[in-house]
Parts: sequence; structure tokens; C-alpha cells
Amino acid sequence: QVHLVESGGGLVQAGGSLRLSCAPSGATFSVDAMGWVRQAPGKEREFVAAIRWRGGRTSYADSVKGRFTISRDTLRNTIYLQMNNLKPEDTAVYYCAVDSLGSHEFDYWGQGTQVTVSS
Repeated sequence: QVHLVESGGGLVQAGGSLRLSCAPSGATFSVDAMGWVRQAPGKEREFVAAIRWRGGRTSYADSVKGRFTISRDTLRNTIYLQMNNLKPEDTAVYYCAVDSLGSHEFDYWGQGTQVTVSS
């Protein structure tokens, strides 16, 4: 069974920074892309960022462009989300996700890590 282990969430003041990490464990599986999706209370899940495993091409939601950076470490099979200039509206549970089939849809999900930004 595949597990995605997230870390790095927490409480930070507006304007601060956090870095999230995600690494898979358990059964091996192919990875076409990995990314982050967030869900704020009372709202639907929202795409944040993704990175293709081969080539490293990245994509971002407009709401985080210029503030968040997604990266990968292919040796450690780990992805990171560097979040700078955080805003209260970034408060959400952040989920790591994997697109294993190249379908442009995530088919594996982590348990989520809470990010809270105080004003």
C-alpha cells in the first residue's frame, strides 16, 4: 500500500514562511507528477502546485504564483513546497498527491498537514 508522508505544517504569522515536504513510503509505484492541493474550512479542495517527475516542469495556481515554489529531489523521492509571504487566506489543510498514470489527475493522496496563517 502506498503512503504519502507529509511534514512541515504549522502556525505562522502573515508574511512568514513555511516549507512542506512529502515523501512516499510503502509499495513502489510509478510517478508522472506530484503536487499539492489544499482545502480550507467550508471550501472545496483547491489545486496549489504540481511538478512533473521527468523534466521538473511546474505549474501553480494563480493565487500562489510568485509566493510558493514547488521542487523535487529525485534521489529522495521527495517533493517540497516552499511557501513565502503567507497570507491568512492560505490557511488550509495541505495534501500531497501523486499522478501515477500521467492522467493529469491525482490518484494517491496523503493525510494532509495543517497550515495556519494568523493576521
